[in-house]
Formats: sequence, C-alpha cells, structure tokens
Amino acid sequence: MAHTSQDSTTVRRLRQGVGIVGMALPFAVTIGNAVQVKQAVLLSSISGAYYTGMRDVFVGSLCAIGVFLICYRYARPDDILGTIAGFAAIVVALFPTTAHDDQLLVSTADTPKGVVHGVAAIILFLVLAIFCFFIFPRSIHPQAMTARKKARNITYYICGILIVLGLATAAFGSKLLPADIVSSVRPMFWGESIAVLAFGVAWFAKSNTFLPDIES
Repeated sequence: MAHTSQDSTTVRRLRQGVGIVGMALPFAVTIGNAVQVKQAVLLSSISGAYYTGMRDVFVGSLCAIGVFLICYRYARPDDILGTIAGFAAIVVALFPTTAHDDQLLVSTADTPKGVVHGVAAIILFLVLAIFCFFIFPRSIHPQAMTARKKARNITYYICGILIVLGLATAAFGSKLLPADIVSSVRPMFWGESIAVLAFGVAWFAKSNTFLPDIES
C-alpha cells in the first residue's frame, strides 16, 4: 500500500477532527436547540437543525468535516473516497433539506435543493461505511496484525453496520411507519444520529489516540 507524503501527525489529527466533530454533532444540535427553545424536544432530523437556532453549528460542523476529509491524505483509495465524502458533506450543509421534511429518500415532489441534499447525504454515509468495512480494517503489516489492531477492526465493522442501519432507519422509517409514530418516535433523527455517531467513533478509533500501537 503506497502512502502519500502527508506526515503521520497530520493524518492522526485529521482523523481526530472528523471523529470528534462527528460524535459531538448530534448532541450539540439537540441540546443547543432544547436550551434555545427552553423545552426538551427532539428535532425531526439532524438536517432539520438548519431551520433552528443551531443552523450555524450544523453548517459549520459539516463544513469542518468536509474540509478535514478533503485534506485527508493517506493511501490513494483513502484520498479518493475522502475527497468524495468531503464534498458530499459540504453539499449537505449548503443545500438544506426541505423545511419540516422527515424523510431521506428523494422523489420528484421534492425541491431541487432537497433532492441535492438527499443524494449528497446518501453518498456521504455510504462512502463513510466503505471506510469502515474496507479501508480502515487494512493493515500495513497483515502478517503481524496486533491484538489492538484486531480489536479496532471489530469497532470499524460494528460502526459500518450501524451506519448502514442508521441510513436505512432514516430512509425508510417515515415511509413505513404511521404518521403519528413518526411524529413521536422521530426515526429520521435517530437514524441520522446513529450513523453520524458511528462514523465519528470509527474515525476517532482510527486516529490511534487510545491504546496506540504501530498499526494504523
């Protein structure tokens, strides 16, 4: 596996940045909105934060993740996929979902901005799932994979599964569940939150911050 010239410290910090912002985003927009409206209420979706007082946090966080991913350089597959995911994250931020929309699947009835938002969101989550299933589990020294590397690989696979399940929950929850259940359970919010948290955990684990060893 050929590596680029980006130094290991920069690679680690970019991974940390993606992980920390990803893990913090669902909590930041939810708690921040609750404080502002003075009521413990769930958003219809994380993307719906665009239409609340947490708009700047939502847009800024996704743009930060996007920049981190675009700047991320490791091996060529990482570079390509990171750039795709980075641009998708920025598009999700700059092309907001339709106000009060609670579904991820797009249709001809959606506004152009809503269609772009939905397609970019799906691309973002699917690419991040690919990182978890195929990119992160690789080993520089596959013949001598450490126990810690094997443990982190399990984390990546679990996070990948959670991203897919979260995406499915967000995409199909509002389509299959009755309207009253959708209104109370908020499947879009929980699906997006699970997926965002999962990719945040995966990237933070990949930063080798805790239990570090020679495997990256």
